[in-house]
Amino acid sequence: MYDFLIVGAGLYGATFAQVANENGKRCLIIDKRKHIAGNTYTEMVDDIIVHKYGAHIFHTSDKTVWEYVNRFAAFNNYINSPLAIYGDEIYNLPFNMNTFSKLWNISTPSEAKKIIESQRAATGITTPKNLEEQALFLVGKDIYEKLIKGYTQKQWGMACSDLPAFIINRLPLRFTYDNNYFNDKFQGIPEGGYTQLVKNMLQDIEVQLETCYFEFIKKNPSIAKKIIFSGAIDEFFEFCYGQLEYRSLRFESEKLNIDDFQGNAVINYTDFHVPHTRIIEHKHFEFAMPHTNHTVVTKEFPAVYKHGDIPYYPVNNNKNTALYNKYEQLSKTRPDVIFGGRCGKYKYYDMDKVIASALSDAMNAL
Repeated sequence: MYDFLIVGAGLYGATFAQVANENGKRCLIIDKRKHIAGNTYTEMVDDIIVHKYGAHIFHTSDKTVWEYVNRFAAFNNYINSPLAIYGDEIYNLPFNMNTFSKLWNISTPSEAKKIIESQRAATGITTPKNLEEQALFLVGKDIYEKLIKGYTQKQWGMACSDLPAFIINRLPLRFTYDNNYFNDKFQGIPEGGYTQLVKNMLQDIEVQLETCYFEFIKKNPSIAKKIIFSGAIDEFFEFCYGQLEYRSLRFESEKLNIDDFQGNAVINYTDFHVPHTRIIEHKHFEFAMPHTNHTVVTKEFPAVYKHGDIPYYPVNNNKNTALYNKYEQLSKTRPDVIFGGRCGKYKYYDMDKVIASALSDAMNAL
């Protein structure tokens, strides 16, 4: 008999288990994958730490969360400064003075603001009805056409004019020459990778991998007083109201016998006719880039999600929000279960928000 059966060994499950265990509760973690750490899983490939499921850069302004994760790993001072390629043009992200200077051959914030305001006014849009109109209303034609439109259509698998406006309620414009993508006070990547971070969190906690919850619970119905479920909430309830929509990803990785492929960790490809959305070069995530004569790169392709795939991005449109609300109401009939994480809450969480949620849920459950 355990106090908690925790389904999922990602950041949510690992955080909940660590806090509960530290407070004297007996926990069992199960995960259907062959490894811990969920989508943050990293592995060593020819002396390079590879982010198996896409780039993960930890960033937060929550001091409590930052101090918590630093208990289990030292973090390097990696600063996320991605680039964007459109045709043969290269731009800095986020949208800042380096971006505007390249776009319009200008040098001052006042020049950039004047051009953006002129382009916004030229659209004549006052009440955006879809994502395309929202983007034009916020940043004007040039930034939208080159840096938003194609990337967004690839990411969501549909035209921007068919996507709801609220997906981009705001687009940050930075009128300084600052390429740091995040505004958060704390940022970095755990030295040794996320897998080692999670492994340190789960010391002295029992973990069973390659274990399907639905099969496991049939055989062990009374194994725990409470279930912590970070899987998909609609699957938990056997899709009784229908299936929530997600977008998935596909990755193509290869080792190249050169010491440096692109000179940056993350480069986005914003042209719709380029099928991948970005290329990750993993060795650049290390503050001191590993001195190897080879490199590992990963192309990231958005993909249609079907049941059994890895769900990456909830499609939080009105239809799915209404459907999730029905499942959330149904979850109240199961006071023995806590739903958490991206899939349990059907919400796009950054890593720090996942951890903050798990810390709160764990303390409330003790």
